Amino acid sequence: MSNKVFFSIGILLAGLFLFSCVPARKFGDMKTAKENCETSLEECKAQNNEINIKLKELETQFELLKKQSTGLVNDTTVMGISLRTIKTQYNDIEKLNKTLQDKLKEQLKGNQAEQMKLLEELEQARIDLQKKQDALFELESELNQKQANIDKSKAELEAKNKRLAELERKLTYNDSIVNALKDKVSAALLGFEGDGLTIEQKNGKVYVSLDEKLLFKSGRWDVDPKGQTALKNLAGVLEKNEDINIVIEGHTDDLAYGGNGNIQDNWDLSVKRATAIVKIILSNSKVDAKRLTASGRGEFMPIDDSKTKDARAKNRRTEIILTPKLDELFRILESN
Repeated sequence: MSNKVFFSIGILLAGLFLFSCVPARKFGDMKTAKENCETSLEECKAQNNEINIKLKELETQFELLKKQSTGLVNDTTVMGISLRTIKTQYNDIEKLNKTLQDKLKEQLKGNQAEQMKLLEELEQARIDLQKKQDALFELESELNQKQANIDKSKAELEAKNKRLAELERKLTYNDSIVNALKDKVSAALLGFEGDGLTIEQKNGKVYVSLDEKLLFKSGRWDVDPKGQTALKNLAGVLEKNEDINIVIEGHTDDLAYGGNGNIQDNWDLSVKRATAIVKIILSNSKVDAKRLTASGRGEFMPIDDSKTKDARAKNRRTEIILTPKLDELFRILESN
């Protein structure tokens, strides 16, 4: 065999060696890239399957070329065509791989943007939650304060209800005292009622009204004997009821006073008459003088404003007003 033949065989074997080493190494790189792409991006599976199909075709062609190279070692033209074909396919694979890498980077970039947006939304949600939590704490504080105010108001209301109940009890007790006092006064003055004397209970007081004809002569302030008897009987009742304050009011009609001396007008006459009754009560009982008040009203508090004889007769009167001591009631009212 000539040197030319050996040289051709050497070239063929070297070509086969280079052909077998280079594609195998590149194939490994492509397979690794494909596996990495499959792991990172599921949507690239279809493209990777296409690569696998092309790779299998290359493997088939490679095996075919190996078989052909055994019988066609001298056919360098076929070898060159096959080599160019493989290079072209390899370039296509490189382009496809680059496309996949670019898509993967875009996908990762998009994922990062979505993650950043999600983190921003989470941060905003945290801020909103903190605001709501602060508002809830503030509302809870306000509710606690309102509850404290309610409890305070409730305690004050209970205390006022207690004092009100005490006041009602005291009023009821005073009413019973006034009722009993009216009965005692009516019993003491039995026989005088209807003869210029009336006894009335109103506003928690007992009013004993005595007409002028029962006590005084016209224009006079010294009490007649019949009137003194009535006042003595009344003094006995007042002496036994120490919790009663006594006001004696003298009243006249609207006719000008026609007397003389120390009495100048109806004011003076009404005061004189009230004072005369006070003295009779004090001289015929042990009533404490501090309980007695003498007051002259003149003609300024008439019962009947008519200018008739009967109306003026009604207005000429003396009223003895009996009032239970209300110190305890005032104490209860002041505490409210």
